Amino acid sequence: MINSDLKVSNERPIGEQKTVALRYILDAWEEAVYDGIEPDLLARAAMFAALSDMVASYGEDQVADLTEGLAERIRHGEFTVNRVTQ
Repeated sequence: MINSDLKVSNERPIGEQKTVALRYILDAWEEAVYDGIEPDLLARAAMFAALSDMVASYGEDQVADLTEGLAERIRHGEFTVNRVTQ
């Protein structure tokens, strides 16, 4: 399994690196949308880029195992940013 809790060679803790990495992605996303790229196309390209990079690094079986539970996590709202709860 892919371990996301490891500290990599960088001196920053992994949690901080994740925050910085997300900021880079969000900045690029905003710029692309500003330039007229449809968010749906960006999302598909980002998913392809992420998955193909992970397959190159970890192999198809490990990435398949990692993504196996995504449908259920999506259905449970884990990726819903603007969720309204009553």
